[in-house]
Amino acid sequence: MTAFDFVVVGSGAAGAAAAWKLTGQGFKVALLDRGDWVDPARYPSTGPDWERAKRRHAHPSIAERQGPADYPIDDSASPIAICNYNAIGGSTILYSGHFPRFRPVDFELASREGVGADWPIDYQTLRPYFEENEREMSAAGLAGDPKYPDIQDLLPPVPLGQAGTQLARAFNAKGWHWWPSYSAISTRAVRGRDACINLGPCNTGCPQGAKSSTDVTYIAKAQAKGLTVLPNHAVARVLIENGRAVGVLAHDADGTARQIAARAVVLAASAMGTSRILLNSTGADAPNGLANRSDQVGRNLMIHPLGYVEGVFPGALDTHIGPQGCMLYSLEHDRSPEADHHLGYMMHVLRGTGPVETAIAAYQRRKLRFGPALHEDFDAFWRKQLVVSLICEDLPDPENRVTLDADRADRFGVPGLRVSYRLSENCKKMMVHGMARAKEVLVEAGARRTYAAGPVRNTGWHVMGTARMGTDPDTSVVGPDGQAHDVAGLYVVDSSVFVTGSCVNPANTIQAVALCLADRMAQSAKLEGAA
Repeated sequence: MTAFDFVVVGSGAAGAAAAWKLTGQGFKVALLDRGDWVDPARYPSTGPDWERAKRRHAHPSIAERQGPADYPIDDSASPIAICNYNAIGGSTILYSGHFPRFRPVDFELASREGVGADWPIDYQTLRPYFEENEREMSAAGLAGDPKYPDIQDLLPPVPLGQAGTQLARAFNAKGWHWWPSYSAISTRAVRGRDACINLGPCNTGCPQGAKSSTDVTYIAKAQAKGLTVLPNHAVARVLIENGRAVGVLAHDADGTARQIAARAVVLAASAMGTSRILLNSTGADAPNGLANRSDQVGRNLMIHPLGYVEGVFPGALDTHIGPQGCMLYSLEHDRSPEADHHLGYMMHVLRGTGPVETAIAAYQRRKLRFGPALHEDFDAFWRKQLVVSLICEDLPDPENRVTLDADRADRFGVPGLRVSYRLSENCKKMMVHGMARAKEVLVEAGARRTYAAGPVRNTGWHVMGTARMGTDPDTSVVGPDGQAHDVAGLYVVDSSVFVTGSCVNPANTIQAVALCLADRMAQSAKLEGAA
Protein backbone atom coordinates (compact mmCIF):
# COMPACT_ATOMS: atom_id res chain seq x y z
CA MET A 1 0.00 0.00 0.00
CA THR A 2 1.39 3.40 -0.97
CA ALA A 3 1.94 5.56 2.10
CA PHE A 4 2.12 8.88 0.23
CA ASP A 5 1.12 10.31 -3.11
CA PHE A 6 4.39 12.25 -3.32
CA VAL A 7 7.62 12.14 -1.36
CA VAL A 8 9.58 15.38 -1.78
CA VAL A 9 13.31 15.23 -1.01
CA GLY A 10 14.76 18.52 0.21
CA SER A 11 12.98 21.29 2.12
CA GLY A 12 14.75 24.34 0.73
CA ALA A 13 13.50 26.84 -1.83
CA ALA A 14 12.21 24.32 -4.39
CA GLY A 15 11.12 21.41 -2.21
CA ALA A 16 9.10 23.51 0.20
CA ALA A 17 7.30 25.34 -2.60
CA ALA A 18 6.50 22.08 -4.43
CA ALA A 19 5.30 20.38 -1.23
CA TRP A 20 3.01 23.34 -0.46
CA LYS A 21 1.58 23.30 -3.97
CA LEU A 22 0.94 19.54 -3.94
CA THR A 23 -0.49 19.50 -0.42
CA GLY A 24 -2.79 22.38 -1.32
CA GLN A 25 -4.24 20.30 -4.17
CA GLY A 26 -5.26 17.53 -1.81
CA PHE A 27 -2.35 15.12 -2.17
CA LYS A 28 -0.76 13.24 0.70
CA VAL A 29 2.81 14.52 0.76
CA ALA A 30 5.93 13.75 2.81
CA LEU A 31 8.75 16.30 2.88
CA LEU A 32 12.16 14.85 3.81
CA ASP A 33 15.39 16.61 4.67
CA ARG A 34 18.83 15.47 5.82
CA GLY A 35 18.80 18.17 8.47
CA ASP A 36 16.75 19.00 11.52
CA TRP A 37 14.54 21.90 12.49
CA VAL A 38 16.66 24.88 13.55
CA ASP A 39 15.54 26.89 16.57
CA PRO A 40 15.69 30.60 15.60
CA ALA A 41 16.69 31.37 19.20
CA ARG A 42 19.95 29.55 18.42
CA TYR A 43 20.83 31.46 15.25
CA PRO A 44 24.31 32.99 15.52
CA SER A 45 23.02 36.57 15.50
CA THR A 46 21.23 36.01 18.83
CA GLY A 47 24.58 35.97 20.65
CA PRO A 48 27.59 38.28 20.99
CA ASP A 49 29.89 35.66 19.40
CA TRP A 50 27.82 35.51 16.20
CA GLU A 51 30.80 36.01 13.91
CA ARG A 52 32.61 33.08 15.50
CA ALA A 53 29.55 30.87 15.06
CA LYS A 54 29.28 32.03 11.45
CA ARG A 55 32.71 30.55 10.83
CA ARG A 56 31.78 27.25 12.50
CA HIS A 57 28.35 25.58 12.52
CA ALA A 58 26.90 28.29 10.25
CA HIS A 59 29.85 28.29 7.85
CA PRO A 60 28.55 28.57 4.28
CA SER A 61 30.95 26.03 2.76
CA ILE A 62 29.74 22.47 3.23
CA ALA A 63 33.33 21.19 2.93
CA GLU A 64 34.40 23.46 5.79
CA ARG A 65 31.32 23.02 8.00
CA GLN A 66 30.85 19.22 7.86
CA GLY A 67 28.06 19.05 10.43
CA PRO A 68 26.14 15.85 11.22
CA ALA A 69 23.61 16.55 8.43
CA ASP A 70 26.25 17.29 5.80
CA TYR A 71 27.82 14.97 3.23
CA PRO A 72 31.40 15.17 1.92
CA ILE A 73 32.08 17.44 -1.03
CA ASP A 74 35.56 17.65 -2.51
CA ASP A 75 35.58 21.00 -4.29
CA SER A 76 39.37 21.33 -4.40
CA ALA A 77 39.21 21.12 -8.23
CA SER A 78 37.06 24.25 -8.33
CA PRO A 79 38.06 27.86 -7.64
CA ILE A 80 34.63 28.31 -6.04
CA ALA A 81 33.57 26.36 -2.95
CA ILE A 82 30.12 24.78 -2.85
CA CYS A 83 27.91 26.51 -0.28
CA ASN A 84 24.63 25.18 1.08
CA TYR A 85 22.87 24.33 4.33
CA ASN A 86 21.10 21.13 5.32
CA ALA A 87 18.15 21.78 7.64
CA ILE A 88 14.40 22.19 7.47
CA GLY A 89 14.32 25.26 5.27
CA GLY A 90 17.54 24.30 3.49
CA SER A 91 19.80 27.04 2.25
CA THR A 92 17.05 29.63 2.69
CA ILE A 93 18.00 29.60 6.39
CA LEU A 94 21.29 31.28 5.47
CA TYR A 95 20.58 33.02 2.15
CA SER A 96 20.65 36.80 1.98
CA GLY A 97 17.10 37.06 0.65
CA HIS A 98 18.00 38.90 -2.57
CA PHE A 99 15.04 38.05 -4.81
CA PRO A 100 15.11 39.18 -8.46
CA ARG A 101 13.53 37.18 -11.26
CA PHE A 102 15.23 35.71 -14.29
CA ARG A 103 14.10 37.78 -17.28
CA PRO A 104 12.57 36.72 -20.64
CA VAL A 105 15.92 36.66 -22.46
CA ASP A 106 17.35 34.25 -19.88
CA PHE A 107 15.05 31.50 -21.12
CA GLU A 108 15.91 32.03 -24.80
CA LEU A 109 19.66 32.59 -24.90
CA ALA A 110 20.31 30.48 -27.98
CA SER A 111 17.54 32.15 -29.98
CA ARG A 112 18.26 35.70 -28.84
CA GLU A 113 22.00 35.73 -28.16
CA GLY A 114 23.38 32.77 -30.09
CA VAL A 115 24.96 31.18 -26.99
CA GLY A 116 23.92 28.56 -24.45
CA ALA A 117 20.55 26.89 -25.03
CA ASP A 118 16.84 27.65 -24.85
CA TRP A 119 14.65 26.40 -22.03
CA PRO A 120 11.58 24.30 -22.93
CA ILE A 121 9.49 26.75 -20.86
CA ASP A 122 9.45 30.53 -21.17
CA TYR A 123 9.04 33.58 -18.99
CA GLN A 124 5.36 34.09 -19.79
CA THR A 125 4.61 30.55 -18.65
CA LEU A 126 6.39 31.23 -15.36
CA ARG A 127 5.07 34.75 -14.83
CA PRO A 128 1.98 33.76 -12.77
CA TYR A 129 4.19 31.51 -10.66
CA PHE A 130 6.62 34.38 -10.03
CA GLU A 131 3.67 36.46 -8.87
CA GLU A 132 2.35 33.65 -6.67
CA ASN A 133 5.78 33.08 -5.18
CA GLU A 134 6.33 36.76 -4.44
CA ARG A 135 3.02 36.87 -2.57
CA GLU A 136 3.76 33.75 -0.55
CA MET A 137 7.33 34.80 0.21
CA SER A 138 6.29 38.38 1.14
CA ALA A 139 8.64 39.92 -1.40
CA ALA A 140 9.63 43.55 -0.90
CA GLY A 141 10.77 46.06 -3.50
CA LEU A 142 9.79 49.07 -5.56
CA ALA A 143 7.56 48.90 -8.64
CA GLY A 144 8.66 50.66 -11.79
CA ASP A 145 12.07 49.16 -12.43
CA PRO A 146 12.67 49.47 -16.21
CA LYS A 147 14.46 46.11 -16.12
CA TYR A 148 11.36 44.49 -14.55
CA PRO A 149 8.35 46.53 -15.70
CA ASP A 150 5.81 43.83 -14.80
CA ILE A 151 6.72 43.47 -11.10
CA GLN A 152 4.07 45.43 -9.22
CA ASP A 153 2.63 44.02 -5.97
CA LEU A 154 5.37 44.24 -3.35
CA LEU A 155 5.96 45.23 0.23
CA PRO A 156 7.96 48.47 0.69
CA PRO A 157 11.65 48.09 -0.22
CA VAL A 158 14.41 47.60 2.32
CA PRO A 159 15.65 51.14 3.14
CA LEU A 160 18.76 52.22 1.26
CA GLY A 161 20.16 54.05 4.27
CA GLN A 162 22.91 56.66 4.11
CA ALA A 163 25.40 54.41 2.33
CA GLY A 164 22.88 53.22 -0.26
CA THR A 165 21.73 56.75 -1.00
CA GLN A 166 25.34 57.88 -1.43
CA LEU A 167 26.07 55.05 -3.85
CA ALA A 168 22.78 55.55 -5.73
CA ARG A 169 23.82 59.15 -6.43
CA ALA A 170 27.07 57.81 -7.87
CA PHE A 171 25.16 55.47 -10.20
CA ASN A 172 23.05 58.45 -11.28
CA ALA A 173 26.18 60.48 -11.95
CA LYS A 174 27.48 57.68 -14.19
CA GLY A 175 24.10 57.42 -15.93
CA TRP A 176 23.85 53.76 -14.98
CA HIS A 177 20.77 51.71 -14.10
CA TRP A 178 20.22 50.92 -10.42
CA TRP A 179 17.22 49.92 -8.34
CA PRO A 180 16.43 49.04 -4.72
CA SER A 181 16.87 45.31 -4.20
CA TYR A 182 13.99 42.90 -4.59
CA SER A 183 14.04 41.07 -1.26
CA ALA A 184 12.36 38.07 0.34
CA ILE A 185 12.03 40.09 3.52
CA SER A 186 8.91 41.28 5.33
CA THR A 187 9.52 45.00 5.63
CA ARG A 188 6.27 45.29 7.54
CA ALA A 189 4.35 42.82 9.68
CA VAL A 190 2.48 40.46 7.38
CA ARG A 191 0.85 37.01 7.58
CA GLY A 192 1.63 36.67 11.27
CA ARG A 193 5.34 37.45 10.80
CA ASP A 194 7.17 40.39 12.33
CA ALA A 195 8.72 43.18 10.30
CA CYS A 196 12.44 43.43 9.59
CA ILE A 197 14.30 45.42 12.28
CA ASN A 198 17.44 45.90 10.15
CA LEU A 199 19.55 43.68 12.39
CA GLY A 200 21.82 42.96 9.44
CA PRO A 201 23.40 39.47 9.31
CA CYS A 202 20.57 37.77 7.42
CA ASN A 203 22.99 35.14 6.15
CA THR A 204 23.31 33.61 9.61
CA GLY A 205 19.53 33.08 9.96
CA CYS A 206 16.83 35.58 10.89
CA PRO A 207 15.67 35.22 14.52
CA GLN A 208 13.06 37.92 13.87
CA GLY A 209 11.36 35.70 11.29
CA ALA A 210 11.23 38.59 8.84
CA LYS A 211 13.42 36.92 6.21
CA SER A 212 11.31 34.51 4.20
CA SER A 213 13.06 31.22 4.75
CA THR A 214 10.83 28.32 3.75
CA ASP A 215 10.42 26.98 7.30
CA VAL A 216 8.34 30.06 8.21
CA THR A 217 6.55 30.38 4.86
CA TYR A 218 5.71 27.43 2.64
CA ILE A 219 6.38 24.65 5.15
CA ALA A 220 4.39 26.23 7.97
CA LYS A 221 1.43 26.77 5.64
CA ALA A 222 1.64 23.29 4.14
CA GLN A 223 1.77 21.64 7.57
CA ALA A 224 -1.53 23.33 8.40
CA LYS A 225 -2.96 21.53 5.34
CA GLY A 226 -1.61 18.10 6.30
CA LEU A 227 2.00 18.00 5.06
CA THR A 228 4.14 15.37 6.82
CA VAL A 229 7.65 16.69 7.55
CA LEU A 230 10.38 14.13 8.23
CA PRO A 231 13.57 15.83 9.43
CA ASN A 232 16.85 13.94 9.84
CA HIS A 233 16.06 11.67 6.90
CA ALA A 234 19.08 11.42 4.59
CA VAL A 235 17.94 9.97 1.27
CA ALA A 236 20.45 7.55 -0.22
CA ARG A 237 18.65 6.38 -3.34
CA VAL A 238 15.38 6.27 -5.26
CA LEU A 239 13.49 2.97 -5.19
CA ILE A 240 12.36 1.54 -8.54
CA GLU A 241 9.83 -1.15 -9.39
CA ASN A 242 8.97 -2.11 -12.97
CA GLY A 243 10.70 0.99 -14.31
CA ARG A 244 8.81 3.40 -12.05
CA ALA A 245 9.90 5.37 -8.98
CA VAL A 246 7.99 4.05 -5.95
CA GLY A 247 9.75 5.74 -3.05
CA VAL A 248 13.13 6.41 -1.47
CA LEU A 249 15.56 4.72 0.88
CA ALA A 250 16.54 7.07 3.69
CA HIS A 251 18.58 6.86 6.89
CA ASP A 252 17.13 8.45 9.99
CA ALA A 253 19.13 10.18 12.72
CA ASP A 254 20.01 6.83 14.32
CA GLY A 255 21.24 5.42 11.01
CA THR A 256 18.28 3.12 10.56
CA ALA A 257 17.44 2.56 6.88
CA ARG A 258 13.80 3.26 6.10
CA GLN A 259 11.81 2.88 2.91
CA ILE A 260 9.36 5.71 2.31
CA ALA A 261 6.82 4.58 -0.29
CA ALA A 262 5.02 6.94 -2.66
CA ARG A 263 3.27 7.08 -6.01
CA ALA A 264 5.94 9.52 -7.22
CA VAL A 265 9.29 10.88 -6.06
CA VAL A 266 10.17 14.59 -6.30
CA LEU A 267 13.87 15.46 -5.95
CA ALA A 268 14.61 18.96 -4.69
CA ALA A 269 17.89 18.45 -2.86
CA SER A 270 19.81 21.14 -4.82
CA ALA A 271 22.00 20.71 -7.87
CA MET A 272 24.45 18.92 -5.58
CA GLY A 273 22.15 16.68 -3.55
CA THR A 274 19.82 15.74 -6.39
CA SER A 275 22.64 14.64 -8.70
CA ARG A 276 24.21 12.73 -5.79
CA ILE A 277 21.00 10.76 -5.20
CA LEU A 278 20.56 10.03 -8.92
CA LEU A 279 24.15 8.91 -9.39
CA ASN A 280 23.98 6.69 -6.31
CA SER A 281 20.73 5.05 -7.46
CA THR A 282 22.41 2.43 -9.59
CA GLY A 283 20.93 -0.89 -10.71
CA ALA A 284 20.93 -3.42 -13.49
CA ASP A 285 19.05 -1.02 -15.75
CA ALA A 286 20.96 2.03 -14.51
CA PRO A 287 24.65 1.13 -14.09
CA ASN A 288 25.71 4.80 -14.27
CA GLY A 289 22.94 6.12 -12.08
CA LEU A 290 19.25 6.74 -12.42
CA ALA A 291 17.90 8.88 -15.28
CA ASN A 292 21.42 8.94 -16.68
CA ARG A 293 21.12 7.10 -19.99
CA SER A 294 22.19 10.37 -21.63
CA ASP A 295 25.25 10.73 -19.34
CA GLN A 296 23.96 14.20 -18.47
CA VAL A 297 23.41 13.79 -14.72
CA GLY A 298 25.97 15.92 -12.92
CA ARG A 299 27.03 17.80 -16.06
CA ASN A 300 26.56 21.46 -17.08
CA LEU A 301 27.21 22.74 -13.57
CA MET A 302 26.84 26.51 -13.28
CA ILE A 303 27.93 28.40 -10.15
CA HIS A 304 27.83 32.21 -10.79
CA PRO A 305 31.46 33.26 -10.33
CA LEU A 306 31.52 36.30 -8.05
CA GLY A 307 33.87 39.26 -8.19
CA TYR A 308 34.30 41.51 -5.17
CA VAL A 309 35.25 45.18 -5.12
CA GLU A 310 35.36 46.94 -1.77
CA GLY A 311 35.46 50.68 -1.40
CA VAL A 312 36.85 52.21 1.79
CA PHE A 313 35.41 55.63 2.59
CA PRO A 314 36.93 58.45 4.65
CA GLY A 315 34.01 58.79 7.05
CA ALA A 316 31.79 56.35 8.93
CA LEU A 317 28.71 55.09 7.07
CA ASP A 318 25.67 53.14 8.24
CA THR A 319 26.87 49.94 6.53
CA HIS A 320 26.36 47.93 9.74
CA ILE A 321 22.59 48.58 9.69
CA GLY A 322 20.21 46.57 7.54
CA PRO A 323 20.27 43.35 5.51
CA GLN A 324 23.80 42.86 4.24
CA GLY A 325 22.76 41.43 0.87
CA CYS A 326 19.71 43.59 0.14
CA MET A 327 20.39 47.23 -0.65
CA LEU A 328 20.50 48.02 -4.37
CA TYR A 329 21.58 46.38 -7.58
CA SER A 330 22.38 47.35 -11.16
CA LEU A 331 21.82 45.57 -14.46
CA GLU A 332 23.57 48.28 -16.46
CA HIS A 333 26.14 45.73 -17.60
CA ASP A 334 23.99 42.64 -18.03
CA ARG A 335 24.73 43.07 -21.74
CA SER A 336 27.90 44.95 -22.72
CA PRO A 337 28.14 45.34 -26.52
CA GLU A 338 31.39 47.29 -26.22
CA ALA A 339 33.14 44.56 -24.19
CA ASP A 340 35.01 41.52 -25.49
CA HIS A 341 32.82 39.03 -23.61
CA HIS A 342 29.37 37.54 -24.18
CA LEU A 343 26.45 38.37 -21.90
CA GLY A 344 27.21 40.18 -18.65
CA TYR A 345 26.88 40.55 -14.90
CA MET A 346 24.80 42.07 -12.16
CA MET A 347 26.29 44.61 -9.78
CA HIS A 348 24.96 43.55 -6.39
CA VAL A 349 25.76 46.00 -3.60
CA LEU A 350 26.55 44.66 -0.14
CA ARG A 351 26.69 46.46 3.16
CA GLY A 352 29.75 46.16 5.37
CA THR A 353 30.83 43.15 7.40
CA GLY A 354 30.90 42.64 11.17
CA PRO A 355 33.79 43.88 13.32
CA VAL A 356 35.65 40.56 13.49
CA GLU A 357 35.45 40.00 9.74
CA THR A 358 36.51 43.62 9.20
CA ALA A 359 39.56 43.12 11.41
CA ILE A 360 40.54 39.85 9.75
CA ALA A 361 40.30 41.38 6.27
CA ALA A 362 42.44 44.35 7.33
CA TYR A 363 45.01 42.02 8.87
CA GLN A 364 45.18 39.89 5.72
CA ARG A 365 45.85 43.06 3.73
CA ARG A 366 48.63 43.98 6.18
CA LYS A 367 46.67 47.05 7.18
CA LEU A 368 46.13 46.07 10.83
CA ARG A 369 49.08 46.49 13.22
CA PHE A 370 49.04 45.03 16.70
CA GLY A 371 50.09 47.33 19.49
CA PRO A 372 49.31 51.03 20.04
CA ALA A 373 48.11 51.48 16.42
CA LEU A 374 45.55 48.63 16.58
CA HIS A 375 42.44 50.70 17.24
CA GLU A 376 43.42 53.41 14.77
CA ASP A 377 44.01 50.84 12.03
CA PHE A 378 40.72 49.08 12.79
CA ASP A 379 38.84 52.37 12.76
CA ALA A 380 40.14 53.06 9.25
CA PHE A 381 37.93 50.20 8.02
CA TRP A 382 35.08 49.66 10.47
CA ARG A 383 31.78 51.07 9.16
CA LYS A 384 33.64 52.59 6.21
CA GLN A 385 33.34 49.70 3.75
CA LEU A 386 30.88 49.29 0.93
CA VAL A 387 31.07 46.40 -1.53
CA VAL A 388 29.98 45.99 -5.13
CA SER A 389 29.84 42.29 -5.93
CA LEU A 390 29.74 41.11 -9.54
CA ILE A 391 27.53 38.11 -10.25
CA CYS A 392 28.76 36.80 -13.59
CA GLU A 393 26.57 34.84 -15.97
CA ASP A 394 27.81 31.29 -16.28
CA LEU A 395 27.13 29.31 -19.47
CA PRO A 396 26.61 25.52 -19.33
CA ASP A 397 29.69 23.41 -20.04
CA PRO A 398 29.40 19.59 -19.95
CA GLU A 399 32.91 19.35 -18.50
CA ASN A 400 31.87 21.37 -15.46
CA ARG A 401 30.33 18.61 -13.42
CA VAL A 402 29.91 16.63 -10.22
CA THR A 403 30.64 12.93 -9.80
CA LEU A 404 30.46 10.48 -6.91
CA ASP A 405 33.52 10.39 -4.66
CA ALA A 406 34.31 6.73 -3.97
CA ASP A 407 36.98 7.71 -1.44
CA ARG A 408 34.73 9.57 1.00
CA ALA A 409 31.27 8.82 2.31
CA ASP A 410 28.81 10.34 4.75
CA ARG A 411 28.16 8.78 8.14
CA PHE A 412 25.70 6.34 6.54
CA GLY A 413 28.25 5.03 4.04
CA VAL A 414 26.79 6.85 1.04
CA PRO A 415 29.48 8.32 -1.29
CA GLY A 416 30.10 12.03 -1.30
CA LEU A 417 30.67 14.26 -4.31
CA ARG A 418 33.65 15.49 -6.25
CA VAL A 419 33.32 18.81 -8.10
CA SER A 420 35.19 19.62 -11.32
CA TYR A 421 34.66 23.22 -12.34
CA ARG A 422 36.72 25.57 -14.47
CA LEU A 423 36.15 29.27 -14.87
CA SER A 424 35.52 30.02 -18.54
CA GLU A 425 37.57 32.58 -20.44
CA ASN A 426 34.35 34.48 -21.01
CA CYS A 427 33.73 34.72 -17.24
CA LYS A 428 37.32 35.85 -16.63
CA LYS A 429 36.92 38.69 -19.12
CA MET A 430 33.52 39.55 -17.68
CA MET A 431 34.92 39.75 -14.15
CA VAL A 432 37.81 42.02 -15.17
CA HIS A 433 35.35 44.31 -16.95
CA GLY A 434 33.08 44.35 -13.93
CA MET A 435 35.82 45.09 -11.43
CA ALA A 436 36.86 48.14 -13.42
CA ARG A 437 33.27 49.43 -13.57
CA ALA A 438 32.73 48.74 -9.85
CA LYS A 439 35.86 50.73 -8.95
CA GLU A 440 34.57 53.61 -11.07
CA VAL A 441 31.26 53.87 -9.26
CA LEU A 442 32.79 53.45 -5.79
CA VAL A 443 35.29 56.22 -6.47
CA GLU A 444 32.45 58.37 -7.80
CA ALA A 445 30.66 57.73 -4.49
CA GLY A 446 33.69 58.96 -2.52
CA ALA A 447 35.77 55.86 -1.79
CA ARG A 448 39.37 56.82 -1.05
CA ARG A 449 40.72 53.39 -2.03
CA THR A 450 39.42 50.13 -3.41
CA TYR A 451 40.29 46.45 -3.14
CA ALA A 452 39.30 43.87 -5.74
CA ALA A 453 39.30 40.07 -5.80
CA GLY A 454 37.69 37.30 -7.80
CA PRO A 455 36.46 34.74 -8.10
CA VAL A 456 35.70 34.77 -4.38
CA ARG A 457 35.95 31.23 -3.03
CA ASN A 458 33.18 30.80 -0.44
CA THR A 459 30.41 32.05 -2.71
CA GLY A 460 29.09 28.93 -4.45
CA TRP A 461 25.46 29.30 -3.33
CA HIS A 462 24.02 29.53 -6.85
CA VAL A 463 24.56 25.97 -8.08
CA MET A 464 22.50 25.08 -11.15
CA GLY A 465 22.20 22.76 -14.10
CA THR A 466 23.24 19.21 -13.12
CA ALA A 467 20.00 17.55 -14.33
CA ARG A 468 18.85 19.95 -16.94
CA MET A 469 15.46 20.19 -18.54
CA GLY A 470 14.83 19.67 -22.24
CA THR A 471 12.78 17.91 -24.88
CA ASP A 472 15.65 15.76 -26.21
CA PRO A 473 16.44 12.76 -23.98
CA ASP A 474 19.96 12.62 -25.43
CA THR A 475 20.91 16.09 -24.13
CA SER A 476 18.77 16.49 -21.02
CA VAL A 477 17.67 14.59 -17.91
CA VAL A 478 14.04 15.68 -17.41
CA GLY A 479 11.29 16.90 -19.70
CA PRO A 480 9.33 20.18 -19.55
CA ASP A 481 7.11 18.66 -16.84
CA GLY A 482 10.13 17.87 -14.64
CA GLN A 483 9.70 14.10 -15.09
CA ALA A 484 12.83 12.09 -15.89
CA HIS A 485 12.97 10.94 -19.49
CA ASP A 486 14.04 7.46 -18.38
CA VAL A 487 11.93 6.87 -15.26
CA ALA A 488 8.20 7.29 -14.80
CA GLY A 489 7.15 8.88 -11.54
CA LEU A 490 10.54 10.49 -10.91
CA TYR A 491 10.61 14.29 -10.94
CA VAL A 492 13.25 16.97 -10.40
CA VAL A 493 12.09 20.49 -9.51
CA ASP A 494 15.14 22.33 -8.13
CA SER A 495 17.94 24.32 -9.76
CA SER A 496 19.33 21.10 -11.22
CA VAL A 497 16.87 21.52 -14.11
CA PHE A 498 18.13 25.00 -15.06
CA VAL A 499 19.26 25.20 -18.67
CA THR A 500 21.09 28.52 -18.28
CA GLY A 501 21.96 30.56 -15.21
CA SER A 502 21.30 34.28 -15.87
CA CYS A 503 23.38 36.76 -13.84
CA VAL A 504 20.92 37.31 -10.99
CA ASN A 505 20.28 35.43 -7.77
CA PRO A 506 18.20 32.36 -8.66
CA ALA A 507 16.03 31.77 -5.53
CA ASN A 508 12.87 33.42 -6.89
CA THR A 509 13.20 31.57 -10.20
CA ILE A 510 13.94 28.26 -8.45
CA GLN A 511 10.64 28.58 -6.61
CA ALA A 512 8.64 29.75 -9.62
CA VAL A 513 9.91 26.75 -11.61
CA ALA A 514 9.12 24.40 -8.71
CA LEU A 515 5.57 25.76 -8.42
CA CYS A 516 5.04 25.39 -12.17
CA LEU A 517 6.38 21.82 -12.28
CA ALA A 518 4.40 20.85 -9.17
CA ASP A 519 1.25 22.11 -10.89
CA ARG A 520 2.05 20.00 -13.95
CA MET A 521 2.72 16.84 -11.97
CA ALA A 522 -0.46 17.39 -9.94
CA GLN A 523 -2.49 17.65 -13.13
CA SER A 524 -0.84 14.49 -14.47
CA ALA A 525 -1.52 12.61 -11.21
CA LYS A 526 -5.18 13.64 -11.29
CA LEU A 527 -5.50 12.41 -14.86
CA GLU A 528 -3.88 9.10 -13.93
CA GLY A 529 -6.25 8.77 -10.99
CA ALA A 530 -9.26 9.42 -13.20
CA ALA A 531 -8.15 6.92 -15.83
